[in-house]
Amino acid sequence: MVNRHRKEQVTIEVTGRLDSAVASSSSIPRSVFSLPSVSILLNGKSVKKSAKVKDGDIVELEWDEEFFDGIAAEEIPLSIIYEDEAILVINKEQGMVVHPGAGVHSGTLVNALVSRYGDDFASSDDERPGIVHRLDKDTSGVMVIAKTREALNALQGEFASHSAEKHYLAIVKGTLPEMHGFIELNIERDPSDRKRYRATETTRGKSALTEYRVAKLLGPYTLVDVRLHTGRTHQIRVHMKAIGHPILGDPIYGVRDPRYPDARLMLHSHTLEIAHPVSGERMKFEAPLPERFKKFLES
Repeated sequence: MVNRHRKEQVTIEVTGRLDSAVASSSSIPRSVFSLPSVSILLNGKSVKKSAKVKDGDIVELEWDEEFFDGIAAEEIPLSIIYEDEAILVINKEQGMVVHPGAGVHSGTLVNALVSRYGDDFASSDDERPGIVHRLDKDTSGVMVIAKTREALNALQGEFASHSAEKHYLAIVKGTLPEMHGFIELNIERDPSDRKRYRATETTRGKSALTEYRVAKLLGPYTLVDVRLHTGRTHQIRVHMKAIGHPILGDPIYGVRDPRYPDARLMLHSHTLEIAHPVSGERMKFEAPLPERFKKFLES
């Protein structure tokens, strides 16, 4: 691990407490404000993280963060859906971590990518080379990886503007109230457990919109097609729990079912539609239904 000095400027988009408003107005996590190295300027004046801000205020932050220096190449097989000079599309297996982080130093998708494309692929100052978006460790399915800096910038712009269309399949508890519906609840980190998130109807947290369509009724469970209109951490898992239909096998937000004691998270990134970062052609990729879904549906 090595230290890197960060400096960011954020234009505030909401009114409220500074640390919460910065997290809502940018990709900077609220945890940054707990670092001893952080310094905060509000419209040019030094303030505390609890200062009040309003729409249009300018916040300047400086802090030191730790990141992984050098990512080891590991020959890890990948299930490839599509590849060209600009992008790689894979079907990520359940259990694979996307990039190194606290407590996970090897065996990640990034380790596999460095092995596949060489050290030049990881030669930038980014500890997550090529990663446009991420899937939770226990979520399987389609992911796109950028092979060039230009492709990365273009695809990150697509995901930021929500023009990339993502659909997931999930097996959730119970019967949903409607065959087609929307869940619009803000999501914030759970203050009692930093590894969890929770839905809130207040202005706290970040806005999140999830659309679902019932695909098949399965007795005590339902197979749903879920489209993400925003990309918050654990969004589908948190939203489904919030409306009383947690995902089967979810170790964080689910309820254990003695009928399926060995169930693992039944959430799969099924399709992804993007504009190709070079040609602009609209392309749709699909990850086949994984074995754990097939076995459950057959049973």
